[in-house]
Amino acid sequence: MIRIVIALSLLVGALDFRYYRRRMRSRRRGVRVPFIVFAAATDLLPLIAGGLFGLLPDNSTATVAAAMWLFYVYLLTVLPRLAFYFFQHFGLVRTGAAAAGLTAVLLVWGAVYARTSYAVNEVEVRSERLPEGFDGLRIVHFSDLHIGTLVHPEREMKRLVRTVDALRPDLVVFTGDLVNIRYTELDSAAMRILSQLRAPLGVVSNIGNHDTGVYVKDTLALPVEVNTDSLVARQRRMGWRLPDNETEYLVRGGDTITLSGISFDPAFRRERHDRNVGMNIGATYEGVSRTPYNITLSHLPQLWDRIRELGYGDLTLSGHVHAMQIKARIGKWRFSPARLFYKRWSGRYDEEGSTLYINDGIGYVGFPMRLGAYPEITVITLRR
Repeated sequence: MIRIVIALSLLVGALDFRYYRRRMRSRRRGVRVPFIVFAAATDLLPLIAGGLFGLLPDNSTATVAAAMWLFYVYLLTVLPRLAFYFFQHFGLVRTGAAAAGLTAVLLVWGAVYARTSYAVNEVEVRSERLPEGFDGLRIVHFSDLHIGTLVHPEREMKRLVRTVDALRPDLVVFTGDLVNIRYTELDSAAMRILSQLRAPLGVVSNIGNHDTGVYVKDTLALPVEVNTDSLVARQRRMGWRLPDNETEYLVRGGDTITLSGISFDPAFRRERHDRNVGMNIGATYEGVSRTPYNITLSHLPQLWDRIRELGYGDLTLSGHVHAMQIKARIGKWRFSPARLFYKRWSGRYDEEGSTLYINDGIGYVGFPMRLGAYPEITVITLRR
């Protein structure tokens, strides 16, 4: 992400300089100083903000939220200029101005409306391996809440709980990144709201990379292990279950299936966006028969191939990607910057009788905005 921002800043800076020189050659020079100040301030905003935040002894929740909004301001000032420069290059100045205005409107719309416009997607998964007792099981799946960056945490979580409960799930699963930086984001108010989630087979949670405390700057004050253990303890006090690299058994109608949870290993922080992640997941299934139908929760979708190689994951549920909070759809064709980084990045994938579903998440990271990649709640119905 840092490389992308640097490349974007260099590109916009070069185009600003080119535009400025053209204006200098024309008679309209009145905007010279204001333009220089505006362009320099916005182009260098990520570097200035990064330098200031780098001087802080720790990255508090408020600090990270402020950085998120600063980056949004950067996008709001830079992307419309890129749209303008593209059309202006072909002599379409008025078209460029219109494109710049439309880009700004979309960015504001994504932050004001689309950011909290939940999409409830219904999916049916069929398998001959599913026992009769679980035929018709309704799983409500959500992911990546990132409490610390929610603009109105209590309001947004209450709406989430109401929406999930109205879907009448048999099982609720959450696939990681409950908090953004530290466990204290799951405070008493958040615990009270989220503990209201109910289902006959319970609420099961997964540990994501943001839950492990690897982004805490002052690890002397809050060690990684303390952060994770504290977050797990708070979730269990809410009544949520967390199969931590282990497998549990679900019983319904006299039949049994297995439910496995793969927790993110902090040692693989740098690999979290790689197409392949070398985490050891074998312990999750140790001593577990391959005979029963298996549901696996894995925050990282990149682990799906290895899960299937071990003979598990009839249904694997993941999150993590958010579709990078930007997704375009034209018919069945979908595009997101996430395609450049991930083999599988959003929605449903089926291979050799197994299904992976990647939920686009609820919260937001980096910038408080979603375009096309609406916050998602997935209803998965299992059928024989």
